[in-house]
Amino acid sequence: MANIHDISRNACQLFGKQAQQGYDWWWHSFTGEDAITGDKKAFFIEFFACNPAYAAEHPIFGDKPSYVMVKVGAWGDSDKAQLHRFFGWQQAQIDFGVPFSVKADDCFVTENETRGSVTIKPAEAQKHPEWMSDAGAMSWNLKINKQVAFHVGYGASAPMRKWQLFEMFWHAEGMKTAYDGEVVWNGRKYIVRPQTCYGYADKNWGRDFTSPWVWLSSCNLTSELTAKKMTNSVFDIGGGRPKVGPLILNRQLLSDFWYEGRDFEFNFSKFWTACRTKFECRETDTQIIWHVEQRTWLNRMVTDITCEKKDMLLVRYQSPDGAHRHQRLWNGGTGKGTVAIYRCGRLIDRLRADNVGCEYGEY
Repeated sequence: MANIHDISRNACQLFGKQAQQGYDWWWHSFTGEDAITGDKKAFFIEFFACNPAYAAEHPIFGDKPSYVMVKVGAWGDSDKAQLHRFFGWQQAQIDFGVPFSVKADDCFVTENETRGSVTIKPAEAQKHPEWMSDAGAMSWNLKINKQVAFHVGYGASAPMRKWQLFEMFWHAEGMKTAYDGEVVWNGRKYIVRPQTCYGYADKNWGRDFTSPWVWLSSCNLTSELTAKKMTNSVFDIGGGRPKVGPLILNRQLLSDFWYEGRDFEFNFSKFWTACRTKFECRETDTQIIWHVEQRTWLNRMVTDITCEKKDMLLVRYQSPDGAHRHQRLWNGGTGKGTVAIYRCGRLIDRLRADNVGCEYGEY
């Protein structure tokens, strides 16, 4: 749906049955520049909460996990890691209203800013496998400006959120987001600038994680037809195997391409558009490769993205029921490729995509 912002969808959803078996997270990813060398590095920050019904002073792991986790990290050929800092629900303050906010010690996030720190020593990471964490240190202080939204429609509307029908919900309030501030990663300072951060912000929530799990997004786009840098464009693709109550919708993706103010949406829940999706994700010895083709009555989008495995992480999550189902969930922020958009069979543009956020996993 054409760039409609709705921050009510970013409110914490851990009430009712999802309080007993549910997760909610707020995700941010962006690129920073080394303050000395200018070298670019891609980062992510996520605030993840699960199962407040079992809230305690300290985080609970095991069959009924209950905690607030601050998950941060960096991608790249060298010095990549994911770092996890845990809090008990009684150590954190989550505002369930609009706008949302999460605060735990010095870690904080709301719609327009985030700050905090995570430090995990090598001995701690080795001693605590339940933390699912590498070793390293990151601190950050960032302003957030969510410029373009992907509003998926009634699939995450107030009644659907109240009834909690989907196993996994999604809302991208900032599929194009400008970040401004700094990150310190393992002692090196990185400057994050609105013009060059190529930022992204969304949230997921529900009872469990989908499989297959697919995500692709970029706002660093250059037309291959005109060589023009697109300053008001972004695409976002997500999904895999949605579950609505007992109904399983196999191999379905939601997508939106905001192209210089024109909106091209591919949404299976809008049946009147006759949206059809074919996608293939595969792993080679060195790469993860995505091919996605989507059509409606009028529009067609073809997306081909590759990311080097040496730049990616196998990200780790615990489901709200305590399981660790995804053992090979590849996640990156340095993907590259192309996206082509057609209208009534005519090529509108073919664009080179860089700094692609990307994810693929299946169990």
